[in-house]
Parts: sequence; C-alpha cells; structure tokens
Amino acid sequence: MSVRKQPNDEHPDWRAGFWSLFVVQFQGALSDNIFKFLVLFLITATIRDASGVPEQWWGVLDQNGGVPSVLVDDNRNTAEVASREFGEDIRIANAKRDNYITLILLVFSFPFIVFSMAAGYLADRYSKRSIIVGTKVAEVGVMTLGLIGFLTGSIPLLLGVIFLMSTQSTFFSPSKYGTLPELLPESRLSWGNGILGLGTFVAIISGGIIAGLLFKHLPPFVWGVVLLLFAAVGLAASRGVLKLPPANPEKQFRINFLGELWLNFGKIGKDRVLALAVAGSAYFWFLGGLFGDPTLFVYNEELLRLDEDKYAMLRACLAIGIGVGSGVAGFVSGRKIEYGLVPLGSLGLAAFAAALAIPGLSVVAVGVCLAALGFSGGFYLVPLLALIQQRPDAKEKGSIVATNGWITSLGVFLAAGAFWILRKPFGLSAPQIFLVGGVVTLAATAYAVRIVPDSLMRLLIWALTHTIYRVKVVGRENIPEKGGALFVSNHLALTDAFFLIASTDRHIRFIMYRGMYEKWWIKPFARMLKVIPISSELRPREMIKSLQEATDWIKAGNVVCIFAEGQITRTGQMLPFRKGMQKIMKGVDAPIIPVNLDGVWGSIFSFERGKFYWKLPREIPYPVTVSYGEAMSPDAAPQAIRQVVQELGSDAWSERKARMRPLHQAFIRTARKNRTRFAFADAATPPLSFAKALTGSILLGRRLRKTWEGQENVGILLPPSVGGALVNYAALMMGKVPVNLNYTLSAEALASCVEQTGIRNILTSRKVLDLLKLELPVETVLLEDVAAGKTAVDVISASVMAALIPARWIEKALGCEKGVGMDDLATIIFSSGSTGEPKGVMLTHYNVMSNVEQLGQVFAFEKKDAFLGVLPFFHSFGFMG
Repeated sequence: MSVRKQPNDEHPDWRAGFWSLFVVQFQGALSDNIFKFLVLFLITATIRDASGVPEQWWGVLDQNGGVPSVLVDDNRNTAEVASREFGEDIRIANAKRDNYITLILLVFSFPFIVFSMAAGYLADRYSKRSIIVGTKVAEVGVMTLGLIGFLTGSIPLLLGVIFLMSTQSTFFSPSKYGTLPELLPESRLSWGNGILGLGTFVAIISGGIIAGLLFKHLPPFVWGVVLLLFAAVGLAASRGVLKLPPANPEKQFRINFLGELWLNFGKIGKDRVLALAVAGSAYFWFLGGLFGDPTLFVYNEELLRLDEDKYAMLRACLAIGIGVGSGVAGFVSGRKIEYGLVPLGSLGLAAFAAALAIPGLSVVAVGVCLAALGFSGGFYLVPLLALIQQRPDAKEKGSIVATNGWITSLGVFLAAGAFWILRKPFGLSAPQIFLVGGVVTLAATAYAVRIVPDSLMRLLIWALTHTIYRVKVVGRENIPEKGGALFVSNHLALTDAFFLIASTDRHIRFIMYRGMYEKWWIKPFARMLKVIPISSELRPREMIKSLQEATDWIKAGNVVCIFAEGQITRTGQMLPFRKGMQKIMKGVDAPIIPVNLDGVWGSIFSFERGKFYWKLPREIPYPVTVSYGEAMSPDAAPQAIRQVVQELGSDAWSERKARMRPLHQAFIRTARKNRTRFAFADAATPPLSFAKALTGSILLGRRLRKTWEGQENVGILLPPSVGGALVNYAALMMGKVPVNLNYTLSAEALASCVEQTGIRNILTSRKVLDLLKLELPVETVLLEDVAAGKTAVDVISASVMAALIPARWIEKALGCEKGVGMDDLATIIFSSGSTGEPKGVMLTHYNVMSNVEQLGQVFAFEKKDAFLGVLPFFHSFGFMG
C-alpha cells in the first residue's frame, strides 16, 4: 500500500528551493507580459500611424469609424464629417489590429502544441533543475533577439521572438509544475500552487503596468535592456532551485509526439479524477485565452477608450483577482487538495463574465467585475493544478503535466479561433463575447456537478467546516495516498461523515443505516456521496449485497468508511465495535485505518442532553479533531481496532488544552455568565449565588495577600464547605498552589506534608481546631479573623472587580505577577502515608479541568442539577467536585 510521506524529511531545504522557483516563475511571467504588451502597443501604434487618421479621432469615433450615440456635445457635427472622411480607414486599421491579436495568440500557443511532449520527456528523463536553468539560459538569448527587434521595429522579427519565448516557456512548464510535488510536502501542495499563482498574476499585473510606462516614456533600446536584465535575474535565481534526481532516467524519447500524446491520454483516462481535472484546467485556459488580451483589449477599444497606462491598470484588476483568489484558495484548502472549491469558482466565473455584458458600466464597475472574475478563476484553478500534480505516478508526472500543458495550449489555440469566429462571422461585440462565455460556463458547471455530484457536496461541507466548525486533522500522513482502504471510526453525531470528508481529499463512500438513509432530507445528499445503505433488518441476501459492494469498492482502489459501533452513541462513550468490518475485509489486501472523532459530542447534531438539534452550540466556531492512526492489517480484530481508536481519542484530548482555562479563570467566566444562579451552600451557610461567591473569593484574596506573601504553596485545613471552596479559589487567583491538608493524619504526617511543600502557615478555622484538637507544626491563621473587619468599601470594590475587571487584572490585583497556564500546578494532594511518609501528587489545571469535562460528558449535567460534594478537599475527587 502507498502511504503519504511525512512532510519532506528528505528535502529539509524545500523552503529555499520553493522560493527560488517562485522568483524564477515570477520573472518569467513578468518578462513574457512586458514583451507581449510592448509588441501589442507597438503594432497598434504602427497601424494607426500608417492609417493617416489624426490622433484625436481615435478616441472619439467608434470601432467602425462611426459616431457613438453618446456623443451629444458641440463637436458632433465635426465628428460626423471626420467619420465620413476617416471612418473606412479606422475600420480597416481596427480589423488589422484584431487580426494581429489573433495571430499573437496563435503564435504564442503553437509551441505548446508542438513541443509539450518533448518538454515532458526532458522533465522525466533529466533533473528538472537542469531543465529550468537551461530554459533561463535560452531566455537570455531570446531577449537579445527581442532587443534587436525593438531597435529595428521589425514586426515579423518580434512575432518570431514571441514564438521563441513561448517555446522557452513550453520547456519550462512541465519541470516547474513537476518540481512542486517533488519539492513540497503533499500537505502544502495546494498552498504552493496558491502562492505560485498569486506571484504569477502579480507578475502579470506588473508586466502590463511596466510595459505601458516603458512604451510611453522610454525609447525601444531601454525596453530590450530592461528585459535582458530581468532574464539575468531569472537565470541567477534558477541556480537556487534544489537539484532533485531524475524521476525516470530510463525513459525513451518518442519522435512521434502524437503517439506519446495518445499514450498519455490513455493513462489520464484511467483516472477519472485526473481526467476531469485536466478537462477543467483546459477549459479555464480556453476562457483565459478568450477573455484575456483579445476580448478585454477590444472591450477597452470599443467602450472605455483608456490609454495604455489606464488599460494596464484595468487589466491589473483581472490579474490581481486571479492572484488573490489563488492565494486564498491555497490557504483555505488547508493541508489537502480541496476540489470542492471548483464549482464555487466556476459559478463565479459564469456570473461575473455575464456581468461584464451589462450596458453602461463605469470604468470602476468594470474593474470590480474583472477582479471578481479573476478571484473566481483562482478558486477554480488551484485545486485542479494540485490534482494534476498529485495524481500521476512519480515516473510519469512530467509527461502527464506536459500533456496537460498541450491540452491547455490547445484550449488557448481554440480560443483564438473562437474569438475570430465570434467577432467576424457572428459579429459579436466584446460585451456579448463575455456573455456567451458566462452562459457556456454556467452550462459546463451544471454538467460537471451532474457527473461529479460529490464536488458540490464537498463545497457545502467546506462552507460548513469554515464557518460553524473548525476541523483539525492529526495523523493525515497515515491516510493511504492511493489504493483501497477501510476507515473505521467512532460515531458521535449525525455530521460525523462531514468531518471525515473535510479532513481528506480522498473520496470516501460511507456505510449508513438504511433507516437514516431513507429520510427525505438525508437521501439526496447520501446519493451524492454514493452512500451504501445497510441494516440488520434486511434479508441476508440484501445484507451480503451491501457488504460486497463495499468490498468491491475497496478492491477497486477506493476508500470506504464504516462507523463500527453501528449507531450514534447516546452517552458520549464509545460502544462496542461490531463485526461487519471483518466481512467487508475478507479476502481484501488493503489496510484498515482507525479514525477518532473528538469534540463532536455536545454539538447540536449529537445526542447530548438526550436530544438532537434542539440545543444551542456551546461555541462558534465549534472545534473538532479528526485523528488518523497507523494502518492496521485487514484481518485485525474489532476489539483491537476499538482499542486503537480509544487511544487516538486519548491523544486528541490534549488538543483541547489550548481552549481550556485555568480553574479560577473558568470560575470567573462561569460566575459572570450566571450571576444570579445558585453556586454553593453547606449545612451552616445559606445558598450563595455565583456573583456573591466570586466577590467573596476576591475579598478573601485581598485580605490574605500579606499572610501568604512569598509563599508558592499555601496550607489550607478546612472541611468541605463554602468557606473552604472560596479560600481555594482565592489562592488560585493569587497564583498560589493550595495544599489542602488531611486533618485525619497524625501530627508527624502533617509535619512531613508541611516540610515537603515549604508551607509557613496554615489557614484553618477555630471550629476545626476546637473539634479535632490538632497540633499544627507552623503558625495558624484563622478564617474567622481573615473574614472579620471587612468594610462596605471592601465589599463594593470586590463586587466591582467581580463584575467588570478582566481575569488577568484580578490576578495582578491579588499579587499574581505572572500569568497562570494550564500546565501550572493547581493543587498538591497528599496520600494517607499508610506506607510511610505521605506522598504529594501534583495536579495541574489541565489535569483537573480534563476530569471536570469528562465528568460532565458522562453525567450530562443540566443547569438545574446540583453536585453534592461530600469528600474533603484533600481528596482528589473532593477537590475536583
């Protein structure tokens, strides 16, 4: 079986290598766009100069040389005269410009179609770093030719340089994308693609802006020198890319690239997910080729009429959107490939492309629509690129990436043809082309969701787990990268399947109780996920059929999940595991992956407090931990798997520590949320509300500050009582460790406890001393004396602190200089000393709070419940109670 690697132990310098690759890619995209735009601006200016039309009429007359209907000022008559004189010249010039735009698209995409397979061969056969460095060396030569082209003003030479520039990019692309999965830990693959996409489109933005500034303010010689300097920077950065061994050094070159393509088509077709990712990527670049420079350029010429600088800024909106969308997609994907983002991005592409067809949009509105269109494109593309890099076998990765490059280039090539067809035979305007693209994208999205419905389900789950829930995944490296597996999980709530789906990019089929499957509000979603319904009430033949379906799915290299308890727990405790998994795995050579869900109990979809749904969540976002254990053999016994799942749950409990508060801080928070509710009472004390209890603790802390000054551990000898509880909370707020002494011990044992903890005095009461006739080894401080003499001012100030002052400020006011954390001591509990000297057990805040939470889970306490604490505070359970 294939198990995911730990984050790249073999390449500890992957960060340096990645950022070197980032600089190389950034420089390449920057130089390509500067050069293309300079050529486009130069061609447009040359055509206009040759037309003989005065400069002032290019911004007034429309695309066909006519007078726009919006022109209503005093110059209209003059414009109509100019239209008669220059209209035909403008129409011819613009037609030439459109033809050149189409030609540039064809020239740029043609090398990808011809040379992609050769580039893929080189990426597999040799070290990808060598290929990357070689392409950067070639770029220096290409840009030298570009300098000559700018100096001579030769359009054919500049088009030839675009061809060579594209050829260089063709050989760079498979090595670039093939390096990412070899260089990055898989958990960072989406992140890496997002960052690379963000940098690429920032480079595109910068390229358009720099090209406009160069064209407007500097001579052609400077253009070429700048591009040569950028090429030198890229060459220097390429030396920092990590040198990785060739993926397939024995690979043979095939001159017939069409045969190589056909072979790779077959490999891609065997992996449905990969095939759909390649098709989706090709469609994105088709839209990019259609919407980008041709349609947007004409949109500006026809409607906005911005000069080169302002047009570059408008185009920057699209590039910024794609860059930010790519970065955000990489971030929100977490440490997996989240293809649920694809339909969301696709819907955004459709909506904002159609929005650009709305008549009368201002420049600002167009910029916003372009930015949103780009953002949607980033969301759409990043998961697809990550899938294309992750799915192929390592030895074929370069060829598959190159094949994808060939298909996407074909998409760009077809986009050039589509632009020409929509403009010439159909006569569509730029806004109409955007509308057609939006409608086609919407139809394509509907079709894609129909054939891959779980992508829509993943989108809904992604939204759920990024708003109401926060899912943390532990042990993701234990999930097999490929091949069949059976996930065996505990079952705490109706949403358990969602958390498992959200924790991995592998498609999971769940086994579900048929009675739940048939509910009208569950069945549509269950069918999307291809859930396998099962029930012990079925006839044996139907039961066997369901189990066999699960077996066949695993044998086919896929993942099935079974909630082995057979039902949702009603107590929060794990039930025995049933034996259905043994029947599924009979004769199957695939691992069992134990899974534990923690933190789900208590959510509104769990049965906590005896009901589903009808309760409010404790907090939003609700934290959930999904833990994956190491692979177990397919014949592992249910009891052994259950034991591992329990151990995973025990380990996952530590994830709660960051969300816990020390005992006294939790008490302050509870008291403020439930000021008037009953808190404490004993036989001698009337019921005390939480507000009064907190006030009393603060009051005692202020009066004990001098008494306990300089002591880390403080001695308390009091029975289980309201006074004892308040004194313990006072000690904790002061940053002290309360040591509740056992008043049943002998004088020698008590002295040992005092000596071990460094206690200098003991807080007790006159009643305890009189009743027990104890001889204490250090000075005694009587609680009656501490509480006596309080003034109205003391009570009022303590009440104000209890109501308004932050917990950390209360600690400081009571003398606690450093903050108290969960790993700090909360108390020391001594043994009875029956086997010698009493032994102190040190309990941290985390120890005690964990027990408190676990007790609450077992007994499901309600607000109306009261806890009767009969054990003394020197007992661990008595202290916790």
